[in-house]
Parts: sequence; C-alpha cells; structure tokens
Amino acid sequence: PSAGLMDSQTVKGADTVGADTRGYDAGKKPGGRKRFIVTDTLGLLLAVVVLPACMQDRDGAKRLLLELHHRQHPLLSTTRRRTRHLSADAGFAGALVEWARTTLRTTLEIVRKPPGQKGFSVIPRRWAVERTLAWLTG
Repeated sequence: PSAGLMDSQTVKGADTVGADTRGYDAGKKPGGRKRFIVTDTLGLLLAVVVLPACMQDRDGAKRLLLELHHRQHPLLSTTRRRTRHLSADAGFAGALVEWARTTLRTTLEIVRKPPGQKGFSVIPRRWAVERTLAWLTG
C-alpha cells in the first residue's frame, strides 16, 4: 500500500515481563510496554515495534518507520511498492516529520483533533489504526 496510518499504545506489563523491557509512561501513567504500529488504510498491520513505555512517541516512531522501510526495500521484498504517505496523531509531530521526509522520502501528515474537541471522537483517516489497536487489546 502507498498510504498508511501510524499510532502507539501503552499497555501494562505483567510481573513476569523483565524490568529491562518495561518502562513508565508519565503521560498515560501505566508502567509496561508501548506498541508502535503502522497499518494500511483498512487497518491491516504492516509493521509492529514493541518498546519500553518510557520511549517517546517520536523516538519509537523512528524505529517503526525504519522497520517498515526495511520490510519494503526493493531488494528484500517481492513488491516494489512502498508506503509513501502516513497519517499520525499530534504525538508524532515535530522533527520526526522532516526526518521521515528527508531520510525515508515519506510524507508524514499530522492529523490533529478539531479545535475545541473534548473527550474521544473519531478523527477522519485515523479510525482504522485506532480500531486495530482496539482489536489487539480485546
């Protein structure tokens, strides 16, 4: 697919999970791990990276985008198509957008909440990745 969706989710780590692979997400409060995923526009997984929860979204996204890039490299893949346009939430804004453009030649579009929105509502073009994260949790 030429377009995709990116997001992350913090999940609580079980006591059996080693301390070296767990972390604490100060923004979302649980200690554990953070899943970073890229899906196509239908919500089908393209790449997954699991890191300690203390990892910032922008830092974890670099690892995720490199994983996606390497999976789709023409010498390693049977298809020559590459994901060139990704949509993500505001947690991925900043220097990551420019890094993706210059390093991977990928457009990273930040899809923000409508002004004045309170609570949860479906954001266009991002609902499919949110649904995929819900499936992983449920």
